[in-house]
Amino acid sequence: MPRIAYVNGRYTPHIGAGVHIEDRGFQFADGVYEVISICNGQFIDIELHLDRLDRSLFELEIPWPTTRRAFSVILREVVQRNRVKNGSVYLQVTRGSSDRDFAYPENLSPSLIIYARKTLRDTVETASVGYKVISKPDIRWKRCDIKTVSLLPAVMAKQAAVRNGAIEAWLVNEQGMITEGTSSNAWIVTLDKKLITRPIDNSILSGVTRQTVLNLAQKLGLNSIERAFSLVEAKEAKEAFCTSSTALVKPIVEIDREKIGDGRVGPVTKVLIENYLRHMENPT
Repeated sequence: MPRIAYVNGRYTPHIGAGVHIEDRGFQFADGVYEVISICNGQFIDIELHLDRLDRSLFELEIPWPTTRRAFSVILREVVQRNRVKNGSVYLQVTRGSSDRDFAYPENLSPSLIIYARKTLRDTVETASVGYKVISKPDIRWKRCDIKTVSLLPAVMAKQAAVRNGAIEAWLVNEQGMITEGTSSNAWIVTLDKKLITRPIDNSILSGVTRQTVLNLAQKLGLNSIERAFSLVEAKEAKEAFCTSSTALVKPIVEIDREKIGDGRVGPVTKVLIENYLRHMENPT
């Protein structure tokens, strides 16, 4: 069965889907996006994703391309047409198309694209494999809290990670503090079992999975603290992991070829993996 995408009001074959060559998302990265996980045909934390989309659109002064209710209907239709039971749906809203100019007309109609894809469903066993990360300088702009499609620095850092046999690059600012990964939030567990992740500010994206894990940690009685931590502290941590809507909860056992703890997936990370997968089974 051919894949189907939604592009500006039409359901169309994925293979030929496209926008105008002067779409501002294509020429200026003038747009925002979201990726929502699907488990057993259900969207995971969809309202949190749409809330974040609403904030991103507001910050860039881009109007919603449809009502929020219609948006949810289109998302479900795309998933159903592609028969995706487990996977993810990608949505992107740009300012729209106009003659190429840095300034833009005030009355543009936003562009909307949505597509879905199938992926294998994670289990506790498949999610509990230890992964490696590398560190790279954080050279991104100062509004990383907006989920824009302007991702070139992250792309370059991620490619460096892949070439070094790592799953992710953790970005380090000029003060030596880790901000986040290229497409995930960064976490460590200290020697005294404190769960640490950077607080929300303009230097990181407010991850939906990050917030869900914080909520789970509270329910589990884990001592979680939102504060900045350095690359040095991360390398000296007992455990480390990253979170995102597609990576879920991924254990990190090595940073820059240095083992974290004993080089194995730690007990706190395992508990969070198990509970996050349960959350995906029953996200409401």
